[in-house]
Amino acid sequence: MYHILLVEDDAQIREVIEDYFTSRSNGEFQIHIAEDGLRGLEAVYEREYDLCMLDVMLPGADGFEICRTIRRKSIVPIIFLTARSQEEDILYGYHLGCDDYLVKPFSLAELYAKTQALLRRAKGMVVSVDMVCGEIALNPANFTVKVRGEAVELPPKQYALLKYLMENKNHVIERELLLTRIWGYDYEGNERVLDNHIKKLRKALGTAGSQIKTVITRGYKIMEESGRM
Repeated sequence: MYHILLVEDDAQIREVIEDYFTSRSNGEFQIHIAEDGLRGLEAVYEREYDLCMLDVMLPGADGFEICRTIRRKSIVPIIFLTARSQEEDILYGYHLGCDDYLVKPFSLAELYAKTQALLRRAKGMVVSVDMVCGEIALNPANFTVKVRGEAVELPPKQYALLKYLMENKNHVIERELLLTRIWGYDYEGNERVLDNHIKKLRKALGTAGSQIKTVITRGYKIMEESGRM
């Protein structure tokens, strides 16, 4: 069974999608409903889903904010279902990390087909083996981190930083890119927050923390070896 989160404030649209998906899939798709943006954010924090469908214009918190929140912790497929058809909105949705963007009114058959395709793709992308860099092993399937075989507990932001660095190991990641990827496109806070999180991440990793290198005036990179550059 696949668990799908639908965040939509229009009761008629919610009912139509839920009935169509339940009937068409013979119960294989279970639709979880959130009637506004705040309930959508709560749902995202409460459990993991196989796919999320988000309206953009929502009371409480818009779909773009929910998408940013999801992308900070998950690669679950995201489909926007919205009346906002301007090119800048569509491009912004993809910039935030959505997998598809459907403008209302849309075909239920098309939505169902896109959902099936995204779920198949996501299933094929599930990573069950560790990402390894020097003494650090990170498993993105179960969100675990180990240093020399010992489990390390990391807060979400530090985990996301480590994962992104390991995905691009031995390459310098610019500060602005790290801030955008981890804190969101519209982050306007102090850049020192990134330095503080890197400092805490290094401390949490113990001796392996020295694998994370500071590249002056540019950003950070993670190396296989912990020795000085």
